Amino acid sequence: MIQDKIKQLAKDFFEEMVAIRRHLHQFPELSFQEVETGKFISKKLTEFGIPHKTGIAGNGITALIEGKNPGKKTVALRADMDALPILEANDVDYKSKNPGVMHACGHDVHTTSLLGAAKILNALKSEFEGTVKLIFQPAEEKLPGGASIMIKEGALKNPKPDSIFGQHVHPPLSAGKVGLRAGKYMASADEIYVTVKGRGGHGAMPHECVDPVLIAANILVQLQQIVSRNADPTTPTVLTFGKINSEGGNTNVIPNEVRMEGTFRTMDENWRKAAHRKMKKMAENIAKSMGGACEFDIVKGYPFLINEEQLTQRARQYAVEYLGEKNVVELPIRMTAEDFAYYSQEMPACFYRLGTGNVSKGITSPVHTNTFDVDETCLLPGAGLLAWMAVRELD
Repeated sequence: MIQDKIKQLAKDFFEEMVAIRRHLHQFPELSFQEVETGKFISKKLTEFGIPHKTGIAGNGITALIEGKNPGKKTVALRADMDALPILEANDVDYKSKNPGVMHACGHDVHTTSLLGAAKILNALKSEFEGTVKLIFQPAEEKLPGGASIMIKEGALKNPKPDSIFGQHVHPPLSAGKVGLRAGKYMASADEIYVTVKGRGGHGAMPHECVDPVLIAANILVQLQQIVSRNADPTTPTVLTFGKINSEGGNTNVIPNEVRMEGTFRTMDENWRKAAHRKMKKMAENIAKSMGGACEFDIVKGYPFLINEEQLTQRARQYAVEYLGEKNVVELPIRMTAEDFAYYSQEMPACFYRLGTGNVSKGITSPVHTNTFDVDETCLLPGAGLLAWMAVRELD
């Protein structure tokens, strides 16, 4: 059976995958700066004998593995490659050698898994029909997102995939398990930048000032009505402000202005647009009513991510076939964001979670932390399941 061959090839390639992952982990690069990462991926694909194109969206790469009757159907597999501006705290041999940059979101695992799947599929291309398109994507962590640029530059053309799969590390799940959710899965994400302007002065004489701190506080509190009184309860919505700065203010000094930064997330595009208008109007009116002014800027980010129902149900079955029923779990909705969402807006897509944790080994740190790491046995299903999903979807 081809499944047995995939599992055996994953085992045969395991040590090389560990070496690849550790190399990538040691030399992380930030979004839109993945020059050496791109060169490394290209080198590996050349070693595997897989034709590919480089320089897409900067450092992105696409590759094709053609089976028998390659025009019959095309399935895409995607992995991101960028790292985060975090100083790694792990004491391991493969610790980041680029100070202040770390693969704290597991993109080294994603890239390694796709390279592993590529080698497996290339070895078995005479045993399946259709084409597998590999997408190695830069800049998932930074707007406007590498996915949007790769799509604009034709990554989904010649040939156009019929569907696409992607995976993401998930520390709460033990290595060897995966999680899926059909339908709406992850939120859209917008950045909010607010400048509240007043008239500063002595803290003991507020009657002579227009206090932007007080105005900002009112805006912060009242904007939560967008979630509690305006959003449909069936539509998940989050509004969070994580940064407030009143440059020039002090215990006895009222500043001239206050700056705030936040994020707005939801899962409905019509509501998203309406909420943008409501927030801006509310903030500006509050500031005006209190004698000040407000500049309310929204930087539109990634759309919400939707896992196509039928494709995801098939993916669940493929995962059960490959890993067993007990190792496939149902996931809750997440209000985090992911630029894989752009692909999900273009075609049937399935984005699932790859278990990477191991409590007994102390591997439990969440993503985006300076102690994040993975149980590297996750690379076996990381590569093998991707390959199996592609083969099964091409049936």
